[in-house]
Amino acid sequence: QVQVVESGGGLVQAGGSLRLSCTASGFRFDLYDMGWFRQAPGREREGVSCITWRGGNTFYTDSVKGRFGISRDNAKSTLYLQMNSLKPEDTAMYYCAACLRDLRVYPNFGFRGQGTQVTVSS
Repeated sequence: QVQVVESGGGLVQAGGSLRLSCTASGFRFDLYDMGWFRQAPGREREGVSCITWRGGNTFYTDSVKGRFGISRDNAKSTLYLQMNSLKPEDTAMYYCAACLRDLRVYPNFGFRGQGTQVTVSS
């Protein structure tokens, strides 16, 4: 059974940093490109970042380039998102899932976790 558990969110002031983690189980984590997605109230879920299965390539949506860094530890089946210089517009629920390199969720994988809330105050 595919499971992911996102953690690390919280309330932070603008300009601050957070590090999100996603621990996965029930599938071959090391064989999938993995990514972070977010959904703000009243908005559609969007792809934030994706990292290839061996970690050699990373992809970001334009609004987070230069501020966010995605990484993974396949030995621990864990995905990370380092978020720096946070802005109020980064406020959203963040989810991890298998991804495509154009930042769409991998077909038939879906969103299996509860997400972790990031709130950035101005």
